Amino acid sequence: MPLALAVDLGGTKVEAALVDDTGTIVAGSRARAATGAAAAADVAVLAGALDEVVAGVRRHPRWGEVRAAGIGSAGPIDLAAGTISPINLPAAHGFGIVAAVRSASGLDAVTLRLDGTCIALAEAWLGAARDVRNAIVFVVSTGVGGGVISDGRLVAGGSGNAGHIGQVIVADPEDHPDGDPAAATLEARASGPHTVTWARARGWTGTTGEELAAAYRDGDELAVAAVARSAHAVGVGLASAATLLDLELAVVGGGFSFVADDYPDRIEAAVRDAAINAYAARLRVVRASLGGDAPLIGAAALVHRADLL
Repeated sequence: MPLALAVDLGGTKVEAALVDDTGTIVAGSRARAATGAAAAADVAVLAGALDEVVAGVRRHPRWGEVRAAGIGSAGPIDLAAGTISPINLPAAHGFGIVAAVRSASGLDAVTLRLDGTCIALAEAWLGAARDVRNAIVFVVSTGVGGGVISDGRLVAGGSGNAGHIGQVIVADPEDHPDGDPAAATLEARASGPHTVTWARARGWTGTTGEELAAAYRDGDELAVAAVARSAHAVGVGLASAATLLDLELAVVGGGFSFVADDYPDRIEAAVRDAAINAYAARLRVVRASLGGDAPLIGAAALVHRADLL
C-alpha cells in the first residue's frame, strides 16, 4: 500500500504525517510544530518548524514506502514558483516551500496547493462532498477560505489560489472607513474574531467565539444578531459562487461554524434570499465530516487522487 507524505502549513502550526491510499493517517506518524507570532516575524522559524516535522515523520518505520509528498499551505501561493505568501505570516512571503520540503524529505515529487483547496479535495474524496460533482468546501474560523470542485475536478486557478471565498466582496466598501475593500469581504463580516469584535462594539461583554456560542444558546440578543450577520455574509458570498459555478453543495467546516447548531441552516436560508436564479437558490449547505484530519488527508490526495486534479 503506497504512502504519501502530507504536509499542512497554517498561520499557527506546521503538521505532517504519512497517509495511505485509503486516506488513513498512519498511526504514530503525525508530527506537529507551533509557529505563530515568531514565524510571522522570522521566516527561519517557519523553515525550522518544517524541517522538524518532516524529520519527525521520517523516523517512522514505514518511511521507506513514501514516494511523493503533497503540501497544503495558507496562501496566497504561487504554483509556478513553488512559493507561498501567507497573509498572516509576512516574513514568509516568497518562501520556497516546495524546495524546502524536497530538501527536508529527500523526495523529488512534491505537489503544492492552497490549504482550502486541500480541504475541498479531502471532503470530495472521503467526506461530505463525496460523489458530488459541483461543490464548494470552506472553513469559517480565524479566517475564511475554501476550495471548489467543478464537474468532478478540483479547480486550482492560474496561480493556485482559486477558492479564496473569504476575500469575496459581500458589502459596499463605501460603507466602511476610507472605503477599505478588505472591510467589505466575507471574511471581515463572518470570521470568528471579526464577529466577536462586531458584537463587543455593540455592548456584548464576552471575548471569545466559545463565549459567543454560549450566549447564542442562551438567547442573548446581541449574540444572536452577531451569528445571524456572520451567516448572512457567508450566504451572500455563496449565492454569488453558486450563480457563477452552478454549484450543488456547500460544505462548511472550521471552528467558528460550530458557534450555533443551526449555522448551516442560517447560511442556506441566506443563500435562498440572496440568489437571483433558481438554480443558485437550490444550493444545499451541510457540515464538513472530516474535521481536523481534512488538511492532511487533502494534502495526501494530491498524491493518491491525481484523477481529481
